[in-house]
Amino acid sequence: MNGVERSSRPRWASGLLWALLPLAVTVGLLWYGRAHTPDYTSSLFGRRFDDANQLKAQLGTALLGLALIQLLLALWMYGRLPGVPTAPRSVRSGHRLVGLAAFLLSLPIAYHCLTAYGVQLTDSRVALHSFAGCFLYGAFVAKVIVVRHRRLPDWALPTAGGALLVLIVLLWYSAALWRLNGYHVPGL
Repeated sequence: MNGVERSSRPRWASGLLWALLPLAVTVGLLWYGRAHTPDYTSSLFGRRFDDANQLKAQLGTALLGLALIQLLLALWMYGRLPGVPTAPRSVRSGHRLVGLAAFLLSLPIAYHCLTAYGVQLTDSRVALHSFAGCFLYGAFVAKVIVVRHRRLPDWALPTAGGALLVLIVLLWYSAALWRLNGYHVPGL
């Protein structure tokens, strides 16, 4: 084969496996959240009950802020901010670091939600929050895959990044804003 080894697996099969990975993460979190017995006494950094929810609301608000910074940096990198000069190379590094910080910040919030409450479908707000939380990590895996696979269409990266932002906004709206707004948000 002229020194080039061919994979025994067809290219479409490899693509299918990559496409199924985000779905597997989402379904795995949904399954665990439904099968797991919630532990309402679970703590977050030593805080329990409403104190833990207040801390999660504050951390969730910080996460939303990081997601908005991510959006601005991405728009800057791709020349989509009117009147703003081309982004220097350091903006790409900043985008990655802010993304890493956002991902790491989301982990203790998600861990507490999953262990303390699981995936609940008791009302529309809680169901929206549960599903959005599980889809968030599937969307994160999808974005990492899109970033690493250069042959995907041009619309794939902004779609994956946009999905992450929308999910973070939904999570913030259905929990952090709800808690910070006296247990009430319009529409839920």
